[in-house]
Amino acid sequence: MGVTVVENKNEVIVALSKLIEATATESIERNGLFNIGVSGGSLVSFLATGLTKISTDFSKWKIFFCDERLVPVADPDSTFGVYKKQLIDTEAVSLKEDQFVTVKQGVSAAEAAEEYAAKIKKYIPLSPLPRFDLLLLGMGPDGHTCSLFPGHALLNETAKWVAPITDSPKPPPSRITLTFPVINAARVCAFAVSGKEKAEMIKRIHVDKEDLPATRVQPTSGNLQWIVDKDAGALLN
Repeated sequence: MGVTVVENKNEVIVALSKLIEATATESIERNGLFNIGVSGGSLVSFLATGLTKISTDFSKWKIFFCDERLVPVADPDSTFGVYKKQLIDTEAVSLKEDQFVTVKQGVSAAEAAEEYAAKIKKYIPLSPLPRFDLLLLGMGPDGHTCSLFPGHALLNETAKWVAPITDSPKPPPSRITLTFPVINAARVCAFAVSGKEKAEMIKRIHVDKEDLPATRVQPTSGNLQWIVDKDAGALLN
């Protein structure tokens, strides 16, 4: 596991973009494709800025969601909706809407999770779990990642690749999420974190090593990268 501390948020975006570019290049050279999972929150704005500056063949990208809220695309809580607004519709980068593997809406969380797992199986090499090239993960103020929350039963889910959740402590309650077996099968997992309000949680994960969802991201045969700015990493020493 590597923790890279950089000067500020702009440098977080630069470092994250370099990691994405290197991983995409390697993946495309090896398999002709780049399978990346993305999260919501501040990551969307990081990518909207950073992806415009990288050198890659975007036509080889397939973008998945580490989790998604079961709301219409037009709803502000839709992660895909935010990417559509900030990345696709702006044409800032040459990513097309059909490159995003979206979650079925208007059905139960259980059906949406099952359908998304089938899509993953279609696109991602299995060995025996699906192995994403890169998962860009978020860290919530409570230490949650994806829609895996502290104390929730889904932390111990091992059978499902994609799990439904209908009692999320953070609204909206109905979601789907990747589970830890799939997260930890990825070739690269990355967190990009900025801001002094994140410092205490970064300390709890990296210094105190509390058993929080984000702490459980430990790729079994891959690489874990944390990219944090000085404010977020202020309590690491």
